[in-house]
Amino acid sequence: MTGPLAGVRVLEMAGLGPAPFGAMLLADMGADVVRVDRLSRATTGGDYEKSRQAADPRRYAMDRGRRSVALDLKNPAGIETLLTLVATADVLVEGFRPGVMERLGLGPEVCLARNPRLVYARMTGWGQDGPLAHTAGHDITYIALAGALNNFRRHGERPVPPLSLVGDFGGGGMLLAFGVVCALLEARASGHGQVVDAAMVDGTALLTTLFHGMLAQGRWRDEPGTNFADTGAPYYEVYETADGRYVAVGALEGPFYNELINLLGLSADELPSRDDPTQWPALKERFAAVFRTRTRDEWADLLLATDSCVAPVLSFTEAPQHPHLAERGTFIERDGVVQPAPAPRFSRTPAELGAVPPLPGEQTSEVLTGWGFAPEEVARLVDAGVVGGTAAG
Repeated sequence: MTGPLAGVRVLEMAGLGPAPFGAMLLADMGADVVRVDRLSRATTGGDYEKSRQAADPRRYAMDRGRRSVALDLKNPAGIETLLTLVATADVLVEGFRPGVMERLGLGPEVCLARNPRLVYARMTGWGQDGPLAHTAGHDITYIALAGALNNFRRHGERPVPPLSLVGDFGGGGMLLAFGVVCALLEARASGHGQVVDAAMVDGTALLTTLFHGMLAQGRWRDEPGTNFADTGAPYYEVYETADGRYVAVGALEGPFYNELINLLGLSADELPSRDDPTQWPALKERFAAVFRTRTRDEWADLLLATDSCVAPVLSFTEAPQHPHLAERGTFIERDGVVQPAPAPRFSRTPAELGAVPPLPGEQTSEVLTGWGFAPEEVARLVDAGVVGGTAAG
């Protein structure tokens, strides 16, 4: 592996959503990430595929860059096998509800006793404590409570969940990866590991810091769809084009706004004032009428390479084909799967796309022997049904 985290060993307890995304980010940066799958997943592929909602696990891009071991964690010998791996790991990532790892005998105290330098990273929705810590939830509930969801709407309309990008991935997996790297840096200086408590509700709240600051300054109204950057303003809005598609306009600053109206063939003297919020609805109508006169791609040809801050609204399948993203390699294709490339970019230790997503337990023998188990010990564990998978079984 290449990348700035090359040489870092990560154990990832198999799960769904933000913890795997955080582990993917670490793998993208060169860490040796080993996913710990339940033994049942290695022997009943159908159940695995159903849980991942994917017909082919190898096409599930978020599992890229890992190797997989399959362990029977209901067997004391399986727990001991995992703790042996923990002893030489740098990081353990888990995304269960609080208390699950402790009940397995794999809580922070046990793992840190085996490896005092271990970074023990925990990913939950509500956090490790608090009144809601042990209750179920999903991205939509975390971002609702953190105050973010209320703002994803136009004035007078109901909130629209922004996929799972804010809670699961921005406030969740990305925060987890950041916490892991911070704790790794500290551990290298102090010689001591620690627990990282990454909660999606905390991360989502953190993402709203700018707006809390502007609210305190009196520059933001706590009324969605009435502000300069939440579709309240006509110069920060999405407009339909002649072909029923859309362009996104973000001409916030004066010079960009002036360039926009000039390229639209409009005159500031003839338009409602952009500085008067009471005139915004009328100005939106003028912009909407103009944008309906050309197709999305015609507007993109005219406006995208200017300072008007206008871009076409592209789909998942369209975005990788855009010339700018294609030239930068923002998306990459591996074995027929188009997916985002690792980011950010590094001048000296470039990150590269790792291995294709593994089948559950596919590298069990390889990982165990590479992490210190003798071949005969691995064979004994396989025979006892403690470990398994494609390679081991």
